[in-house]
Amino acid sequence: MSDPIMRYFLSIGLVLGTILIIFAMKYFSAAYQARSRNRSEDAYRELAQKAAAFQAQSASSLSAMQIGLSEINARLATVEMILKAVE
Repeated sequence: MSDPIMRYFLSIGLVLGTILIIFAMKYFSAAYQARSRNRSEDAYRELAQKAAAFQAQSASSLSAMQIGLSEINARLATVEMILKAVE
């Protein structure tokens, strides 16, 4: 009589254990995905900050180039005036 009862509890235990294992795997999978998503968002945020810094640096370099170009244009205008006066 003990044998059928043991089989019954064993089969119930295996079914419940399987369900428990499936839910545990689902939980750990969701946790792993959340951690991965968090890392990728952090990496994207860092990349965006670097891009903003490089953009600011490029803007300041472009500003310096425009100042230099305007100085060259002013000198060229002066040279043209001198050459026209010499003619």
